[in-house]
Amino acid sequence: MLTELSIKNFAIIDQLSITFQKGLTVLTGETGAGKSIIIDALSLLTGGRGSVEYIRHGEKKAELEGLFIIDEEHHPIFEKAEQLGMDINEDNMVVLHRTISQSGKSICRVNGKLTTLGILKEIGQLMLDIHSQHETQALLDPEKHIELLDYFYQTVQPNFIDEYKAIYKNWKSLQLRYERQNKNEKELAQRLDLLQFQLKEIQSANLIPNEDDELLEERNKLQNFEKIYQNLTDAYNGLYGDQRALDWLSFASNHLEIAGENNYELKEIYEQFIDNYYIIEELSYKMRQQIDEMEFDPERLQIIESRLNEISQLKRKYGSTVEEIIEYSAKVEEELDEIENNDQHIKKLEKQLAELSEDLLLEAKNLHDLRKKAANTLETAVLSELKELYLEKSQFIVDVAILQSSSNELVIGGEKVKATEKGIDQVQFFISTNPGEPPKPLNRIASGGEMSRIMLALKNIFAKHQGITSVIFDEVDTGVSGRVAQAMAEKMYNISIGSQVLCISHLPQVAAIADNHLRIEKQVKNERTHTIVNELDFDERIAEIGKMMTGTELTEASKLHAKELIEANKQLKK
Repeated sequence: MLTELSIKNFAIIDQLSITFQKGLTVLTGETGAGKSIIIDALSLLTGGRGSVEYIRHGEKKAELEGLFIIDEEHHPIFEKAEQLGMDINEDNMVVLHRTISQSGKSICRVNGKLTTLGILKEIGQLMLDIHSQHETQALLDPEKHIELLDYFYQTVQPNFIDEYKAIYKNWKSLQLRYERQNKNEKELAQRLDLLQFQLKEIQSANLIPNEDDELLEERNKLQNFEKIYQNLTDAYNGLYGDQRALDWLSFASNHLEIAGENNYELKEIYEQFIDNYYIIEELSYKMRQQIDEMEFDPERLQIIESRLNEISQLKRKYGSTVEEIIEYSAKVEEELDEIENNDQHIKKLEKQLAELSEDLLLEAKNLHDLRKKAANTLETAVLSELKELYLEKSQFIVDVAILQSSSNELVIGGEKVKATEKGIDQVQFFISTNPGEPPKPLNRIASGGEMSRIMLALKNIFAKHQGITSVIFDEVDTGVSGRVAQAMAEKMYNISIGSQVLCISHLPQVAAIADNHLRIEKQVKNERTHTIVNELDFDERIAEIGKMMTGTELTEASKLHAKELIEANKQLKK
């Protein structure tokens, strides 16, 4: 849920910090007070299109920051964060930050880490869903309807599409291989020449795994031969010879041995001392051996340099390491074999593709049948919601059609079909709100009041399935009143049980059912306009809702009605 929102130098807001609670929060206030500006700020914070016009007059930049707390253990934000390599702390907090400068550029951060606007949008849309009278997002987008239907069915069978996706991935990969094998002869001949050249070049180098690392180490020794030889010689001379370190250590050990003859503790020290003496003596012999074996070979250095240069040339073409070059060589050999035996490979791939296509079609038809059943259930659920919103004469249809194709890659009952990662289906929502009128696509409904109710009915069903932590309604109740207004208020409250809901409204029914009530006001100080937010207590809520009822001055009758409305909604909630 959205816990805290900070706005600085945005439109008429100079500095504002708002704390939000769980449940349904209503924002009320006079037109122009800044209610929609707060929603605009949230839209930009979650990746919406920005503009320098949002920056408060006289300021250099606008800053927005929001704190979200993710209560759900399996929320999709965790998987998305892992994909993007982002950290979410142990308190499950996500902080989104966006700065818009006068140059028009945006600086975006997620949990303090700089990111792109695209990633900010990906993260933001998983946590915040904004709906207005003119913007209904995924619910009206036909391309998203198949996802919504799948979300709906996932509560019954969570992984119902996984088997199809796995087969589709293998089928698509095999299909691409088959298409590559079916290239024309000229392309194959050119590819054959290139691969033969590459393989010959790599094989003639006779590469050995880790050869480059070993050569680099040897070159380092030869380049520093004089320094190594001189220091090793000085180290040896410091140990071995008359009046040298080993001589004095031997002198010390003799006296320590005598001292330990009559003292047990000194005897133990002597034994440790003599053990270390022998180790140092052995090391001095090894140093002497190294000195005797060392020999500078300038020709060997030239050979190493030449070999490293040869390997470097191959790395530029075929891989960053010797191992990668060898792996690339193996792939070249495999592809050469396929090209040289192209006809056999094509027949083999055709057989494999045919078998996999049968499996894909079987899963696709099963998926289609499941979606048809889910569509019937969804239709019933939506019609029930619409009935409660006094659209009982409506028809709602979830059309699950099979995608047609011009190619022969997949055929069902003589019909060519198209397979995608989501299946062979095309899903679209149709609705008719007036008896005798044929159902039309959801995005072609003209009436604003009807559209608000339809959208609210769909959102009431899908909010719990999409995992959105916060849903925002910006005056979606415009154009409704009376019993419809009360029904819409109840729907918003129902959504708030599973997701935090923020709602800008002019309806007293919505304000009365809310768990929290914020009033947005506009003040003029020092000849500048400022927006302030006040959280209302019980008496202040009564006064505010009373004014919403009368539209003018507050009366005793409107106060009494407002109080009755709040109390009635308390009982309704119970």
